[in-house]
Amino acid sequence: QVQVVESGGGLVQPGGSLRLSCAASGSIFSINDMGWYRQSPGKERDLVARITTGGSTNYADSVKGRFTISIDNAKNTVYLQMNSLKPEDTAYYSCYANVFRTAVAGYSRYWGQGTQVTVSS
Repeated sequence: QVQVVESGGGLVQPGGSLRLSCAASGSIFSINDMGWYRQSPGKERDLVARITTGGSTNYADSVKGRFTISIDNAKNTVYLQMNSLKPEDTAYYSCYANVFRTAVAGYSRYWGQGTQVTVSS
């Protein structure tokens, strides 16, 4: 079993900052990448940012220059530093980990329970 647990969401004023954390644990041989998606009511779930264990990153255009994703490979933990937050960043943020468990199982994607981020004055 693999568990993915997020923390760090909440309410923040426009222009403020939040830091999300996401830790994967359990029966993990290795991790290929971890990242964050977000979804607002009535919208599709979109990728916010992802990072490989080698440090390669991808960001949604809407967050480039404001959000920074980082990873602690020793802790199987990914962080999303969100600065200059805007009301349109309000969404439910979900973390995933692409985990390699065994040669038979290969890679599987595991999701956390998600955390709400609300940007409002």
